Amino acid sequence: MAGNKSATVIITGASSGVGLWAAKALADRGWHVVMACRDLAKAEAAAVEVGIPSDRRTLLHIDLGSLASVRQFVSDFNALKRPLDALVCNAAVYLPRLTAPMRSPEGYEISVATNYFGHFLLANLLLPNLERAQAPRLITLGTVTANSEEFGGKVPIPAPADIGELQGLEAGFQDPIAMIDGKPFKPGKAYKDSKLCTMIMSRELHRRFHAETGIIFSTLYPGCVAETPLFRHAPPLFRKIFPWFQKNITKGYVSQPLSGERVAQVVADPGFIRSGVHWSWGNRQKAGRQAFAQPLSAKANDQRRAARLWDLTARLTGLHAQS
Repeated sequence: MAGNKSATVIITGASSGVGLWAAKALADRGWHVVMACRDLAKAEAAAVEVGIPSDRRTLLHIDLGSLASVRQFVSDFNALKRPLDALVCNAAVYLPRLTAPMRSPEGYEISVATNYFGHFLLANLLLPNLERAQAPRLITLGTVTANSEEFGGKVPIPAPADIGELQGLEAGFQDPIAMIDGKPFKPGKAYKDSKLCTMIMSRELHRRFHAETGIIFSTLYPGCVAETPLFRHAPPLFRKIFPWFQKNITKGYVSQPLSGERVAQVVADPGFIRSGVHWSWGNRQKAGRQAFAQPLSAKANDQRRAARLWDLTARLTGLHAQS
């Protein structure tokens, strides 16, 4: 698909950070980029600033925290009559300073609603579109903090990702429940749990649909993008120290343009045609480093729990309800 001028990709959260720079990198490859964003004015200004040509971009509104908005986005995209070659599930919210959970319009904790539920519904609703493509890919942004196979996934602050036995989802995941495992609310852990679920989602999509559809399902961790707007709600001191720490101590720092280029590689390049893979460039960055398949944790590979997570999420998102 690389260099295919007719190829179309949807990227969620493309108005800033990794999503914006992935849109730029793919547009530079000749792709048409559908920038799926909450704030279209912000997205337009960002596209102009980084130089995404107007004839290679379409802006469509989506609020992934609202299931109704996700369904409206799919309707709006279908009205364009464009083919779909790739979907990048990138958008995320990270709200570590909350003292009480924020709720989506459906009453779900907002990190899980936005980062996981919205992408789950979006991916499933767009599977028929992807099936019609010649070499389709569905790419999901993961994170080292949700993968206990890596050091960053073992850090106990506020707690490692752990969705337990899905007790919170089993109970309906509405007030007063705010965590997937049903335990007391921890905003930073809610983010990690939501990202673990998106990685499990990608593996389950692979198990359920790859053989039948030929769609390539994969996740990636592009490295520590320490200055992304994802951290805009973190404490000011953290935003100052964290990039310095990643550049000078861990050596894990990755710039936003490089992160976007890595996403574009996984979307478009022929070296990334394996399905069911989590791509990584490692925790310590080196010039010229190539991507490799990084194992995921036992939590992400538990097929029994993954199947149950899928069923509960389908119920809570109304996946099979009439659009």
